[in-house]
Amino acid sequence: MDKNMLLNRYAAGERDFSGIILHQANLRDIDLSGTNLSGVDLSGADLNRANLSGCNLSRANLTNADLSGANLSGANLSETNLIGADMVHVNLEASNLHRADLRSASLVLANLARANLSESELSGTNFSGANLFHADFSATNLYEAEITGANLTGAIITEEEMSTEKVNTGLSHKWVTWAG
Repeated sequence: MDKNMLLNRYAAGERDFSGIILHQANLRDIDLSGTNLSGVDLSGADLNRANLSGCNLSRANLTNADLSGANLSGANLSETNLIGADMVHVNLEASNLHRADLRSASLVLANLARANLSESELSGTNFSGANLFHADFSATNLYEAEITGANLTGAIITEEEMSTEKVNTGLSHKWVTWAG
Protein backbone atom coordinates (compact mmCIF):
# COMPACT_ATOMS: atom_id res chain seq x y z
CA MET A 1 0.00 0.00 0.00
CA ASP A 2 1.29 3.50 -0.76
CA LYS A 3 0.56 6.84 0.91
CA ASN A 4 -2.15 7.90 -1.57
CA MET A 5 -4.06 4.63 -1.25
CA LEU A 6 -3.84 4.89 2.54
CA LEU A 7 -5.11 8.48 2.52
CA ASN A 8 -7.95 7.64 0.11
CA ARG A 9 -9.12 4.77 2.31
CA TYR A 10 -8.78 6.99 5.41
CA ALA A 11 -10.82 9.75 3.70
CA ALA A 12 -13.49 7.15 2.89
CA GLY A 13 -13.85 6.47 6.62
CA GLU A 14 -11.69 3.37 7.04
CA ARG A 15 -9.72 3.35 10.30
CA ASP A 16 -8.40 -0.22 10.56
CA PHE A 17 -5.11 -0.67 8.73
CA SER A 18 -3.68 -3.39 10.96
CA GLY A 19 -0.93 -5.47 9.43
CA ILE A 20 -0.26 -3.30 6.36
CA ILE A 21 3.27 -2.79 5.03
CA LEU A 22 4.51 0.77 4.56
CA HIS A 23 8.24 0.08 4.78
CA GLN A 24 10.26 3.29 4.18
CA ALA A 25 7.11 5.22 3.20
CA ASN A 26 7.07 9.02 3.25
CA LEU A 27 4.17 9.84 5.58
CA ARG A 28 5.47 13.22 6.71
CA ASP A 29 2.75 15.48 8.23
CA ILE A 30 0.05 12.79 7.78
CA ASP A 31 -2.99 12.77 10.11
CA LEU A 32 -4.00 9.24 11.07
CA SER A 33 -5.24 10.01 14.58
CA GLY A 34 -7.30 7.26 16.17
CA THR A 35 -6.40 4.70 13.51
CA ASN A 36 -5.74 0.99 14.15
CA LEU A 37 -2.21 0.35 12.90
CA SER A 38 -1.47 -2.68 15.05
CA GLY A 39 1.17 -4.94 13.56
CA VAL A 40 1.93 -2.51 10.72
CA ASP A 41 5.44 -2.43 9.20
CA LEU A 42 6.60 1.19 9.18
CA SER A 43 10.30 0.41 9.46
CA GLY A 44 12.39 3.25 8.07
CA ALA A 45 9.26 5.34 7.37
CA ASP A 46 9.31 9.15 7.49
CA LEU A 47 6.59 10.08 9.97
CA ASN A 48 8.05 13.48 10.79
CA ARG A 49 5.33 15.68 12.37
CA ALA A 50 2.66 13.01 11.81
CA ASN A 51 -0.48 13.08 13.96
CA LEU A 52 -0.84 9.57 15.37
CA SER A 53 -2.56 10.57 18.59
CA GLY A 54 -4.78 7.84 19.99
CA CYS A 55 -3.53 5.31 17.42
CA ASN A 56 -3.18 1.63 18.14
CA LEU A 57 0.38 0.80 17.05
CA SER A 58 0.76 -2.26 19.26
CA ARG A 59 3.25 -4.82 17.91
CA ALA A 60 4.13 -2.47 15.02
CA ASN A 61 7.60 -2.35 13.48
CA LEU A 62 8.96 1.21 13.57
CA THR A 63 12.64 0.29 13.44
CA ASN A 64 14.71 3.30 12.32
CA ALA A 65 11.55 5.32 11.62
CA ASP A 66 11.68 9.13 11.77
CA LEU A 67 8.99 10.18 14.24
CA SER A 68 10.56 13.51 15.16
CA GLY A 69 7.96 16.12 16.01
CA ALA A 70 5.14 13.56 15.76
CA ASN A 71 2.10 13.55 18.04
CA LEU A 72 1.60 10.12 19.61
CA SER A 73 -0.21 11.29 22.73
CA GLY A 74 -2.47 8.58 24.12
CA ALA A 75 -1.21 6.06 21.54
CA ASN A 76 -0.88 2.35 22.24
CA LEU A 77 2.71 1.35 21.39
CA SER A 78 2.80 -1.76 23.56
CA GLU A 79 5.27 -4.40 22.32
CA THR A 80 6.25 -2.09 19.45
CA ASN A 81 9.71 -2.26 17.88
CA LEU A 82 11.20 1.25 17.94
CA ILE A 83 14.88 0.26 17.76
CA GLY A 84 16.95 3.19 16.49
CA ALA A 85 13.88 5.39 15.93
CA ASP A 86 14.38 9.17 15.72
CA MET A 87 11.83 10.56 18.16
CA VAL A 88 13.26 14.01 18.89
CA HIS A 89 10.54 16.39 20.14
CA VAL A 90 7.90 13.63 19.88
CA ASN A 91 4.76 13.92 22.03
CA LEU A 92 4.16 10.61 23.82
CA GLU A 93 2.15 12.04 26.69
CA ALA A 94 0.01 9.36 28.40
CA SER A 95 1.03 6.79 25.79
CA ASN A 96 1.39 3.06 26.43
CA LEU A 97 4.90 1.77 25.66
CA HIS A 98 4.60 -1.35 27.84
CA ARG A 99 7.20 -3.92 26.68
CA ALA A 100 8.28 -1.70 23.77
CA ASP A 101 11.82 -2.04 22.39
CA LEU A 102 13.43 1.40 22.23
CA ARG A 103 17.08 0.34 22.12
CA SER A 104 19.27 3.16 20.81
CA ALA A 105 16.24 5.36 20.07
CA SER A 106 16.59 9.14 20.34
CA LEU A 107 13.92 10.71 22.55
CA VAL A 108 15.77 14.00 23.05
CA LEU A 109 13.38 16.72 24.28
CA ALA A 110 10.46 14.29 23.99
CA ASN A 111 7.31 14.59 26.12
CA LEU A 112 6.68 11.29 27.93
CA ALA A 113 4.65 12.72 30.81
CA ARG A 114 2.54 9.95 32.37
CA ALA A 115 3.75 7.42 29.76
CA ASN A 116 3.82 3.73 30.65
CA LEU A 117 7.30 2.39 29.81
CA SER A 118 7.10 -0.60 32.18
CA GLU A 119 9.06 -3.69 31.15
CA SER A 120 10.49 -1.85 28.13
CA GLU A 121 13.94 -2.31 26.65
CA LEU A 122 15.61 1.11 26.94
CA SER A 123 19.32 0.28 26.72
CA GLY A 124 21.24 2.97 24.87
CA THR A 125 18.15 5.20 24.61
CA ASN A 126 18.75 8.96 24.74
CA PHE A 127 16.22 10.82 26.94
CA SER A 128 18.29 14.03 27.22
CA GLY A 129 16.06 16.97 28.15
CA ALA A 130 12.92 14.82 27.96
CA ASN A 131 9.84 15.39 30.10
CA LEU A 132 9.47 12.14 32.06
CA PHE A 133 7.01 13.58 34.59
CA HIS A 134 5.22 10.67 36.32
CA ALA A 135 6.44 8.20 33.66
CA ASP A 136 6.45 4.53 34.70
CA PHE A 137 9.89 2.94 34.23
CA SER A 138 9.26 -0.10 36.43
CA ALA A 139 11.15 -3.24 35.38
CA THR A 140 12.90 -1.52 32.45
CA ASN A 141 16.44 -1.98 31.18
CA LEU A 142 18.21 1.40 31.25
CA TYR A 143 21.72 0.08 30.55
CA GLU A 144 23.77 2.90 28.97
CA ALA A 145 20.71 5.15 28.70
CA GLU A 146 21.21 8.93 28.67
CA ILE A 147 18.85 10.89 30.94
CA THR A 148 20.85 14.09 31.42
CA GLY A 149 18.64 17.15 31.87
CA ALA A 150 15.42 15.11 31.87
CA ASN A 151 12.51 15.94 34.17
CA LEU A 152 12.08 12.84 36.34
CA THR A 153 9.62 14.44 38.78
CA GLY A 154 7.33 11.70 40.09
CA ALA A 155 8.77 9.07 37.72
CA ILE A 156 8.33 5.49 38.87
CA ILE A 157 11.66 3.74 38.62
CA THR A 158 13.60 1.27 40.70
CA GLU A 159 16.50 2.69 42.66
CA GLU A 160 18.60 -0.22 41.43
CA GLU A 161 18.06 0.79 37.79
CA MET A 162 19.10 4.38 38.44
CA SER A 163 22.06 3.55 40.64
CA THR A 164 23.91 1.62 37.96
CA GLU A 165 27.06 3.33 36.74
CA LYS A 166 25.89 2.80 33.19
CA VAL A 167 22.92 5.22 33.41
CA ASN A 168 24.00 8.82 32.83
CA THR A 169 21.48 11.00 34.64
CA GLY A 170 23.37 14.09 35.69
CA LEU A 171 20.54 14.43 38.24
CA SER A 172 19.87 14.00 41.90
CA HIS A 173 17.23 11.37 42.54
CA LYS A 174 15.25 13.31 45.15
CA TRP A 175 12.18 13.75 42.93
CA VAL A 176 11.94 10.17 41.73
CA THR A 177 9.29 7.79 43.12
CA TRP A 178 11.21 4.60 43.84
CA ALA A 179 9.27 1.51 42.83
CA GLY A 180 9.43 -1.48 45.15
